[in-house]
Amino acid sequence: MPLAKALELAQEYDLDLVEVAATARPPVCKLMDYGKFKYESAMKAREARKNQAHTVIKEMKLRPKIDPHDYDTKKGHVVRFLKQGDKVKITIMFRGREQSRPELGFRLLQRLADDVADLGFVESNPKQDGRNMIMVLGPHKKKTEAMAEAREAQAARKAGRQQENASAEEPAEEQEPAEA
Repeated sequence: MPLAKALELAQEYDLDLVEVAATARPPVCKLMDYGKFKYESAMKAREARKNQAHTVIKEMKLRPKIDPHDYDTKKGHVVRFLKQGDKVKITIMFRGREQSRPELGFRLLQRLADDVADLGFVESNPKQDGRNMIMVLGPHKKKTEAMAEAREAQAARKAGRQQENASAEEPAEEQEPAEA
């Protein structure tokens, strides 16, 4: 259809004439509300960004001569990070004479990797880097899966609280009419 007729048709329906495929012969145009189109595409992009998972690397620092309780606490943090779907970089810092015994750090990292094997895997094996020994653990499940599970758990907790509140209010309402 000629350009003049297309513009006239767009004005008649109070729409915009938008060029869809400029490289095609003849060029392809479409009648649409361009403002509404831009708004909807911006909302789709915003929703996609909201659901996008950002890869985060959490870091946990240890020493070769760590107390058992401190080890359990640090391991608990690593477990929490892996459950959230984050990668964990574990650094063992050596000081003084500890530098001559890197096998202590290696054994500690292997023990930690074995303890959290059900939640994550060794992404990069332990390697000495100057005074530090570094290992990276990756989660078995993706960040998006972890986020979805967290949302479901939060919704379940909220529903449980609402049900708890409703059952707590019912006896109070029944007692008031009996007193009156």
